[in-house]
Amino acid sequence: MSGHSKWANIKHKKSKEDAVRGKVFTKLARELTIAARTGGGSPEANARLRIAIEKAKSVNMPSDNIKRAIQKGTGELNDGANYEEMVYEGYGPLGIAVLMNVTTDNKNRTAPEIRKIFSKSGGNMADAGAVAWMFSRKGEIIVEGEYEEKIMELALDEDLAIEDIEQGDGETKVITEPENLYQVQGKLKDANFNIVNCEVVMVPSNYVQISNISEAKKVLGFLEQLEEHDDVQNVYANFDIPEDIMEEIEKEE
Repeated sequence: MSGHSKWANIKHKKSKEDAVRGKVFTKLARELTIAARTGGGSPEANARLRIAIEKAKSVNMPSDNIKRAIQKGTGELNDGANYEEMVYEGYGPLGIAVLMNVTTDNKNRTAPEIRKIFSKSGGNMADAGAVAWMFSRKGEIIVEGEYEEKIMELALDEDLAIEDIEQGDGETKVITEPENLYQVQGKLKDANFNIVNCEVVMVPSNYVQISNISEAKKVLGFLEQLEEHDDVQNVYANFDIPEDIMEEIEKEE
């Protein structure tokens, strides 16, 4: 498994840790609210909301919290906050391209704070479209366990529109086109695979290769700062760290 994929897996696992769970709940609540506001409160008719609910359940977000967040989106509850979605782009350390989904109730506060993180790391924010062209929207399903061959067999038997399968670190990542995500997820569930995560992501078309542990720590530290910001929902970046370097970093933590 590539260092980039290993980084993504570490993020999924950390989201379930008690120390960061409160912040994860806050971000998921915003996503639930916006999903319900833009597509309605029925998960059967709102694919984005369905994904958000499944993600919230995967990190054990209380059902009352999920319900309240959805009701805020449908207008049944009003907390006075009016969040808007934004996409920020930029270049981080070593020139890596960075794409972020942001939800904020005050963009005049959020933008300078994000810009400061970029500048402190030797990077800079960029205009809309500057790096977005380097990424493609894809559906991503994370399955517990390493089942690349079994999923390939299922894909052939069921004629599933799967683009790529990659396994490692006790998980299997399945990539689809966004419009095929739920069909593939449903077939995997029917075949009794345990779905760890399912969402639409931005996948880089090319990668900046990180060559040593010092560079890797700089890049990962920068991305961690972005992810810790309350208004940042998702961070995507086009870097790849050799697996042996990632393993060294994990040993030090």
